[in-house]
Amino acid sequence: MSDNVIPRSYVQWRNCIEVRCHIRLTSTYIRERLAELQDDKHAKTRDFARLYGIDHLERTIAWFRRAADEMTKDRK
Repeated sequence: MSDNVIPRSYVQWRNCIEVRCHIRLTSTYIRERLAELQDDKHAKTRDFARLYGIDHLERTIAWFRRAADEMTKDRK
C-alpha cells in the first residue's frame, strides 16, 4: 500500500485492518462493525461518512460483507 492511509481496494483494506492495525477479523468483530456501519443513526457511522464520504462508507461495508462471506466459505 502506498503512503495513502485510505484503502482503495479490498486487499489494501485487509492489510490496513489486520497488519497495520493488528485487528483480527473475527465473525464477532465483522458482525458488530457491520451493524454499526449500516446504522445511519449511529454517531460513529455519521462521523465516518462525514470524514471519508458516503462512497468510502459503502465500500467499507462491502469489504466487511466480503470478509464475512469468505469466512463462511472457509468453514465449509
